[in-house]
Amino acid sequence: MKDYYQILGLQKGASREEIKKAFRKLSSQYHPDKKTGDETKYKEITEAYATLNDAKKKAEYDTYGHSYSGGATNGQGQGFGGFNWADFQTSGQQGSAFEFDINDIFENFGFGGNRQKSARGRDISIDINLNFEESIFGVVRKVLLTKNNICQYCNGNGAKSGTELKTCPTCNGTGKIHETRRSIMGSFSTVRECSACNGTGKIPKEKCPYCAGMGISRTQEEIAIKVPSGIQNGEVIRLTGRGEAMPHGQPGDLYIKVSVEPHRTIFRDGANLLTKLPIKVTDALLGGSYKVVTLDGEVEIKIPAGITHGEFLRLKNKGVPIDNHRGDFLVKIEIVTPKSLSRKAKKLIEDLRAEGL
Repeated sequence: MKDYYQILGLQKGASREEIKKAFRKLSSQYHPDKKTGDETKYKEITEAYATLNDAKKKAEYDTYGHSYSGGATNGQGQGFGGFNWADFQTSGQQGSAFEFDINDIFENFGFGGNRQKSARGRDISIDINLNFEESIFGVVRKVLLTKNNICQYCNGNGAKSGTELKTCPTCNGTGKIHETRRSIMGSFSTVRECSACNGTGKIPKEKCPYCAGMGISRTQEEIAIKVPSGIQNGEVIRLTGRGEAMPHGQPGDLYIKVSVEPHRTIFRDGANLLTKLPIKVTDALLGGSYKVVTLDGEVEIKIPAGITHGEFLRLKNKGVPIDNHRGDFLVKIEIVTPKSLSRKAKKLIEDLRAEGL
């Protein structure tokens, strides 16, 4: 008797979810229709799943182990240690055998079973450049894009103005196409969206001359992009539904990547702004007054006597606006030491040294 847990690469007592996950992975790998396929291995995997995915059979197998026969009497009519391949092939028709989701296999091969995803247009990505002030305070930037948009003459239904829609002859108005496929497991049915009517069940009696009945046309659209205050270099803005349009589907999104040009004298540090202010030695010792360029204009600040090199002076609420609050504007003091001194200045400095300063 084969070890079903070992075949699926699991430990004894694995949960149903673990069993299902292992079966999906292995069935995708060994399915005979794939390059890595192995029919013998695939049958073993399916046999193991048939037992372990059925609560009653799994309980019996866990109890009796290798003595488990799958309920067979004298082994007649059974193959693969109690698993009847014929039962598996007809399980969907006769209601016998085990619970089995056909999507578990075919979603891995691009068929998708009966699971359908709604159509969606393509996303669009663009870049915009901002100067430093625009990134701090925000701005509205308009861009002109050429892309697929809903046809303004037929409003997206593809019909010529004044004409009606008729039942799609391809799907008889159901919007779906039923197909029968054959595989090693026998025949099975799949359902896909009708491509003739895009799943609507209706097609135009006369096609719109501007979009050829597609419901979309490639046109230019001006889009206003509201850039929020405080945005940083490299950040991306997403505008939902402003990408490419899709007939009878959802439009894609528009992604805007922001590039910020640096300022000549002002730098950003989180919610705060920072600048450097060179001052004279005498002003550092005795105090003084200087004008500082901020994003709100020039501001006069007082230099307190005895200030040290590298010390910061703070201008409150003149930083980055974030969530209805503003950070601060920090002024870093840089004391400039003269490279040469006049005789008089040198004498005065020597006198200061004599005073112990």
